[in-house]
Amino acid sequence: MPANTKYLTQNNWQKFAKISAAILGSYMVTSTFHIALASWFDHVTVIITSTYSAFILWAVLMACSFLSRNGWKLWGIYLLVSLVLSLLTYLAKTINPII
Repeated sequence: MPANTKYLTQNNWQKFAKISAAILGSYMVTSTFHIALASWFDHVTVIITSTYSAFILWAVLMACSFLSRNGWKLWGIYLLVSLVLSLLTYLAKTINPII
């Protein structure tokens, strides 16, 4: 049974924003999350566990991307979350550097 067309996105720019946010934005959030986690906790353990948890988080964020109505707002959220996680990584490196 095909999807009802009134629920599908008609604007091509919104389609592009949702698809690119799903693939690239969710990967960016996933990678910065695991880098921030590795900088605050034991980096060897986080790297080992991230082989599974990164794929799961990326798939969940990718699925949630298509639930949003506006792809550009989603990009803004993904960029803001990545920026916050990058700042946490920077703070962890200045407070507790791994030598």
